[in-house]
Amino acid sequence: MYTTFFGFKENPFNLTPDPRYLYLSRYHREALDHLLYGINERRGFIAITGGIGTGKTTLCRALLEHIDENTKSALIFSSFISDMEILETINHEFGIEMGAGAETKKDYIDALNQFLLENFSSGGNALLLIDEAQNLSHTVLEQIRMLSNLETEKDKLIQVVLVGQSELKGVLAAPSLRQLNERITVRYHLNPLGPADLKGYVDHRLLVAGGSGNPSFTNRAFKKIYEYTSGNPRRINAVCDRALLIAYTGEKQSITRAMVKDAIRDLRGGAGSRQTFDGRSKSVTPVTITLLILLMITAAFAGWNLRNHILEVFLRTELVAPREAEKSPTILSHREKGLNSLFLDERSSLAGLFDLFRGRPGLRSVEEGKENLNTDNFDLGLVSFNVAAEYFTLFKKPFRVKLSGVLPLSVPQPCYLLICEVTYNSVIAIDGEGNRRSVTRNFILAHWGRTVSAVYPYGERETYLSRGMNSPEVLKVQRVLDSIGYPVEPNGVFDEQTSKEVIRFQRDFGLHEDGIVGRRTMALLFQMTE
Repeated sequence: MYTTFFGFKENPFNLTPDPRYLYLSRYHREALDHLLYGINERRGFIAITGGIGTGKTTLCRALLEHIDENTKSALIFSSFISDMEILETINHEFGIEMGAGAETKKDYIDALNQFLLENFSSGGNALLLIDEAQNLSHTVLEQIRMLSNLETEKDKLIQVVLVGQSELKGVLAAPSLRQLNERITVRYHLNPLGPADLKGYVDHRLLVAGGSGNPSFTNRAFKKIYEYTSGNPRRINAVCDRALLIAYTGEKQSITRAMVKDAIRDLRGGAGSRQTFDGRSKSVTPVTITLLILLMITAAFAGWNLRNHILEVFLRTELVAPREAEKSPTILSHREKGLNSLFLDERSSLAGLFDLFRGRPGLRSVEEGKENLNTDNFDLGLVSFNVAAEYFTLFKKPFRVKLSGVLPLSVPQPCYLLICEVTYNSVIAIDGEGNRRSVTRNFILAHWGRTVSAVYPYGERETYLSRGMNSPEVLKVQRVLDSIGYPVEPNGVFDEQTSKEVIRFQRDFGLHEDGIVGRRTMALLFQMTE
């Protein structure tokens, strides 16, 4: 209805999973990296989970545009299916013709095995992707596990991706599915968008739909959208679509906070109460309003009385805030000329990063005699951070960084530098042939693209450390913080000072400033330990 008014070619907030509209937030990029790594490296079973409406199905469809052209794919989007029906569907999706007498599971598995062997011998790979996998019965999941027996001595003939809602993790944890759960070597949980991603997400969809700058959303409108949606893409689409309709009826080109509030009210059916993201209703009573006014007045008086102290804190923060690396013209030193082999593409840099972490035998970048981490009891996850250039010297484990600035035309785009070691005034990078190469600090600072990826091993039980806790894990965190310039007393108690320094650390590295040491904070601290 409003597409012509705003100059769109199509509805920008359609709820269909169109891969053109996939916005690669930090979480969606990490999920895609996990998928590509698992498929290209033939890791067997991969599990991607996420809440309702976080973009899992759209991610699945976008994945097909990134896989190698030699990879044959079978996609299953209907998960209410029997064990026999899933074999029939898999063979049909791969284009395997079955004889007239095929009736048993063995007939279908034998035909599939023959197809996979022929595909492998010709240099191909095979992908089975199952969406809404949380709905699969245990019998079907066990049948899928049996597909892992289709392999050579060294490689998996088929890569199985299970995509499902958060409860899929609980399904796989069932004792009867222990053998399948143990075969899953790559896992990722897709989170909703963060507040910083909301504007980019909306602008991306407007651009894909053919927008040329109109309509625009005000900053207050974005804040209200995030307050209502908590970063859930499906809810963002719904509220933005309704807000555009409201703007169209008023012949407005700017989406305001008031329009978003009206859109939210419409989506709730005109209810007068405020609802939280999980649907629970919270009524606003006169008593509540009176208490809020009293609190605001008290806070105002307190703020005025403490104004000098507050100003002092802000000034001190500004003085000690890290400066961005100076943007200077790109000049390669004599040693750095001809280093095109150091500029790696997405696939090779990702595979090399996991190889470095595992210390794969034969990789020349691994120091002789250096003990590697035993990852048998861990799942390996990929985490990405936005890190300012001056902080790269804190990294003690292999990482890759996306490069920016003026680079040779012959290098892949996007391109990455795979770094295995940081020295005083240079880094040791790994080129495309696995050789160690020295790159100067000036080159790193000039081309630093801020997006840093690293591998993090995590167990089945996630650790979240918060104020008031007392444990050996807290002591380890305190020691790392203290060693990298965030002064705390390593006493094993998550006290007020530790909480303040955790928040300062999170602020410096663009993490959510909640003072809780969750997976992302823990992963970055892990990266800074010897």
